[in-house]
Amino acid sequence: MRSQGVLAGYRLHLAAFALTIHGLIHFLGIGAYFEVIQMADLPYKTTLLGGAIDVGDTGIRIFAVLTAVAGIGFIVSAVGLVSDWRYWRPLLVAITVFSLILTTLDWTVASMGTLANLTILAVLFVQLRQA
Repeated sequence: MRSQGVLAGYRLHLAAFALTIHGLIHFLGIGAYFEVIQMADLPYKTTLLGGAIDVGDTGIRIFAVLTAVAGIGFIVSAVGLVSDWRYWRPLLVAITVFSLILTTLDWTVASMGTLANLTILAVLFVQLRQA
């Protein structure tokens, strides 16, 4: 029986690690859209929705700050998961939906983030159905 508990603990920490990595990736937007770093896969631009909407320099920086807020939310959710904070799941659902909106707006460079968000929501849905 103890080995099942240890295995569950490993899965819990692995999930928290994955959420933390996902959260940290959100911070790349700050670097790219504040022109602090240059990345071929995340070039500076002022447009969203595949170039359909030009939000300008200020708009893309606001967008970058919002992606960082989502990143913080994922990291807080990961800490909450490991520490058994009672609100980690509602926070994770809310921040994942928020992130899904953001990654959809920036689909051309954030399509993998959209898939990660959909995966997180699917896992949370399955857990809810099993409870």
